[in-house]
Amino acid sequence: MPPFRPTRTDALLAAGTFGLIVAAVATHDPPVRATLAYSFAVGFGALALFSREWPVPALLATALGIVAYYGLDLPPIGLAAPVAAALYAAAQRGRVAPAAAVGGGLLTLSVGVRLVEGDDVSIVVGLDLGSQAALMLAVVALGDAVHSRRSLRAEMARQAAAAAEDHRREAALQVEAERLRIAREVHDTLGHTMSVVTLQSAVAEEALVDGASEHARAALAAIRSAGGSAMSELRATLGTLRRDPGAREPAPGIDQLRALVDGVSRSGLPVDLRVTGEVEGLPAVVGATVYRVVQEALTNALRHARATRVTVILRVAGSGLSLEVLDDGCGTPSGPPLGSGGQGLRGMSERVALLGGTVRIGDADTGGFRVYAHLPLPGSRA
Repeated sequence: MPPFRPTRTDALLAAGTFGLIVAAVATHDPPVRATLAYSFAVGFGALALFSREWPVPALLATALGIVAYYGLDLPPIGLAAPVAAALYAAAQRGRVAPAAAVGGGLLTLSVGVRLVEGDDVSIVVGLDLGSQAALMLAVVALGDAVHSRRSLRAEMARQAAAAAEDHRREAALQVEAERLRIAREVHDTLGHTMSVVTLQSAVAEEALVDGASEHARAALAAIRSAGGSAMSELRATLGTLRRDPGAREPAPGIDQLRALVDGVSRSGLPVDLRVTGEVEGLPAVVGATVYRVVQEALTNALRHARATRVTVILRVAGSGLSLEVLDDGCGTPSGPPLGSGGQGLRGMSERVALLGGTVRIGDADTGGFRVYAHLPLPGSRA
């Protein structure tokens, strides 16, 4: 516990208490036992000096000192002067009830003793009681106001700190969400592109061995097209990271599905795209999610399915949007369950879940592998 160090306010209260009592004693004519009275003045001043650190003990000691002072029949000094500092300190530390009880007790005791001694009732009750009570109430009210202001200031500081912490957490969550979004974008873009490049490079190699230069050129053109598309999407992603104010390429959507499936078809895996319902006017985030789900499903078909055909069915109805990607391959590959370790399938599920949709991934009833997603549309009930 650090040692007590009186503040300037403590010193001013102590000096004021001492000065008021000394002035009251000095103006009494003739001075009666002045030395003892001045000693009490020193004691009351000392109690005022320490009243902020120990408000209730100092208040009780001051009250006992006043009783002892008048019990010794020393010159009158009133009640408010010696006890004001202690009352203020107690109220300022939130001890309003003890301050009111001590102040009221002293007033009651003083009035009772003076009436018993035969003092004029009109003076004791009408003048002295009112003035002393008013001074004590003013001092207690001032201390309580200071306490309330400091409490309010502390509460505002606490709320500001809590708001700053909430803001920091929200910013951290936004950064994490953005990091995951960028990770999904990079994975989907590079994963699909590398699958196309791997397949087309194998086609080009076989064509060169067989001397079919036209097929080799077509495969190399597909590789170049896939690489250019990937670079465009990566530039857009990097522009987001750099907060580049320049023009950015919009995220791919439903209107680019045809180009996506045609590119896979040129890679040697025929894809049939079927779209029913009104797709114009769908939110951009819905279109981007549909595109990425189809892209990831086709990437998995290229890598793992050993399929000869893929069917993509997109339906838009009043209740929402449904998407189905079905291949005729070998079904679920051996190893860990799909979605438990694959970043692409996990990212697919996260994208759909962010829009309140659902994803089902697994073997199709007719054989092969099936990806099904449902997305609620704005204004519809999912």
